[in-house]
Parts: sequence; structure tokens; C-alpha cells
Amino acid sequence: MNLVGFRAVPRGPNSTPTPTPTAPSSPLQLDGYKAYPPLTPSRLLRIYTQLSKARLTTLIVLTAMSGVALSPLPATVPVLLCTALGTFLCSASANTFNQLSESPFDAQMVRTRARPLVRRLISPAHAALFGALTGTAGIGLLCLCVNPLTAALGAFNIWLYAGAYTPLKRLSPVNTWVGALVGAIPPVMGWTACGGSLLPSALHPLTLHLPTLLTSLTTPEPNALIAAEPSILPLSTAVDGLTASDNPLAALALFALLFSWQFPHFNPLAHLTRDGYARAGYHMLALTDPKHNAMVSLRHATLLFPICALLVPLSGLTGWAFALTSLLPNAYCWRAARRWFLAVDAGRPSEKEARALWTTCLWYLPVILGLMMLHKRESWWAEWFAGMGKGKEAEQQQQQQQQEKAV
Repeated sequence: MNLVGFRAVPRGPNSTPTPTPTAPSSPLQLDGYKAYPPLTPSRLLRIYTQLSKARLTTLIVLTAMSGVALSPLPATVPVLLCTALGTFLCSASANTFNQLSESPFDAQMVRTRARPLVRRLISPAHAALFGALTGTAGIGLLCLCVNPLTAALGAFNIWLYAGAYTPLKRLSPVNTWVGALVGAIPPVMGWTACGGSLLPSALHPLTLHLPTLLTSLTTPEPNALIAAEPSILPLSTAVDGLTASDNPLAALALFALLFSWQFPHFNPLAHLTRDGYARAGYHMLALTDPKHNAMVSLRHATLLFPICALLVPLSGLTGWAFALTSLLPNAYCWRAARRWFLAVDAGRPSEKEARALWTTCLWYLPVILGLMMLHKRESWWAEWFAGMGKGKEAEQQQQQQQQEKAV
């Protein structure tokens, strides 16, 4: 008798086994299973790049470098390199901690579901260690090789992004304004890296650089926090053509430019990905009030006009010709923001207009920063490069002294 597929069931002490049919066992089907490859150095580098959000971090470093390049104060090559690397490491740390907090929600969004923590390509402990090491290295490098103020700004920005902005995304639409603060700080870090001050004082007064056409006007005695310069104007300061100065108003101009730019850049992107934000449970303005979301973009696109035409030249970052050359890109950005707002306000499908505004903002920022560098005062460029030359000479002298001591 064939007993395959049967088992014996005892009936009693003297009973004989009775065959009982049983279901045939089948092996576990794992056709869809695929083991992850081992973490080779190249794969690990790719994962670290994704944790750092390399493209976003590169943009942040470029904005920080624009603050260095636009500063009238001289900078040495080591300061430039350390500022760039320190900013990169701080941004990598903030982005890593952001992904650690959001990995359960990233899995629900098409745009973010391929991130390494979502796919379990790396453990949370490994990612946390990477974030801690990059943050510590970035802050330490800025503190030791640049200055403590720049390091403090880097540390504050890590906390602001990972500790404030990230949890706020699930609590309130205010998170967008907090995120804009995060993006506006890197160019200020570039400014302070050259030794620029943030607050006015007797040593670093506010200086309004007015057009040369107004040099014939005079004014009463200046305030203690207003620079005393020849041809002083009401509430004023100086005229075009002055030498380099540490003007706290310039740091405010850089901050305002990057702060306002982020709304016409991010809000249309949030509008395009609003379904994913809804699935993940984020409280974004694009979900709670789409019309207000578009209005905020239009409002800040409008603010870019006075920032570029008045605040930037008044601060001395550029000459007054920048007020004219910046009109065209600002007008183009404003037109795209207005078209998107009108589409949302009329209840029409607005994805096309939102994508057009987002694309416009991608080229707008490098164009504006490039124009600012083009219109930077010639005397300031001369002093800036002269300062770099002095820094190289000082390094060479120091090396010679060390060699002489060694001999």
C-alpha cells in the first residue's frame, strides 16, 4: 500500500495505525525575492550621495560661494575651499537627518520612494552615523579654518532644517517659511566667511551706497550707526565709487534675495506633487489653500523687483546698473508667477503654468547671481583679488619660515 501523503493516527494501546490523508507540502515560493548587493565602496558612495541630496547640496554650496564672491572683503584660497567643503558637509548632515525622520512617509510618495532608507539599502543606524560625522566635520572645519560665526550659522541651519522644518511639515503650512529661512542662510555664511558682520555697530556701520547723481546733496550730522562719509545724504551714507567696506546691509540683501526666490521656486513644485504630500500626511499650503499658495509665489516674485533694484545696489554689493539689468529676468519670473496665479484663481488646470514657473526659477537664480558678480564694483574686485594674492604670499612666507626652522 502506498502511504505517501498519509500520516498514522494511533487509536489506542492495541489499535493499528490508520492512514489519514494530509495535504502535500510545497516549498515556499520566493520568485520575487532579490537579495541586495553588498555595500561595495562605489555603492556606498552612491548611497551617501543620495543621503546628502547631492544636487540640492551643490546648489547650497554655490549660493554660499556667491556670498564669498560678492563680499568686498578679501578672502584667501584656503578660506574659499574650507567654506565650500564645510557648507557641503553641513548640508549633507541636515539632509541625512531629514531622510531619517521622513523615511516612512517618503515610501508613500513617488518622488521620494527610491531613497536609500526607504529601500533599506542602508540601516538607520548607519545613516545616523553618517549624518553625525558629516555635521561634526562640517561645523568643526568652519570653526577652525574659517571663523566661529560661520560655524554657528552652519550648526543652526542643520537644526533649523532637520529639527524644525522637517517635523513642521506634518503640523502646519508655516513649514514653507521656515524652509525658506534655511535656504537663505548659506549666502550669509559666505558673507561672514570673509569676515563680514551681520549687525551694525560703530566699527561696522550701515552704509547706503547712493547713485553719483545725488552727491551734490547734503545732510545733518549722521547717526552713530550710519557711516560718516563725504557727500552724506539723509539717513545715508556714501556715494558710488567708494572702497570696500563691511556693510551689514549687504548680508540682509543676500538673505532677502534667497528668501523671496524660494517661494516661486518651491510652491509650484509643491503644487505639482500635492497628491504625494496628501498621501504622506504633510500639511502643505498647496493642499490647504491652493489659491493662497499661488498668491504667495506671486507676492515674492513681486518683492524681487525692489530687492534687486533698490536693496542690492544700496547695500553696495553691486553698482546701480544692476537695477536696470535685473529688470528683465525679474519681469520674466513675475509673468510666470502671475500666469500660474490666474490659472489657479480661475479654477483651470494649472499644472502647465506651475511647471513653467518652477523651470523659470531654476535658471533665474544663477542668472541674477551672475549679473550681481558682473556688476560688482571694480574697485572691490581689485581688492578682493589683491587679498587672495596677499593670502598666497603669506602662505609662502610661512612655508619658507618652517623650512628654515627645519634646516
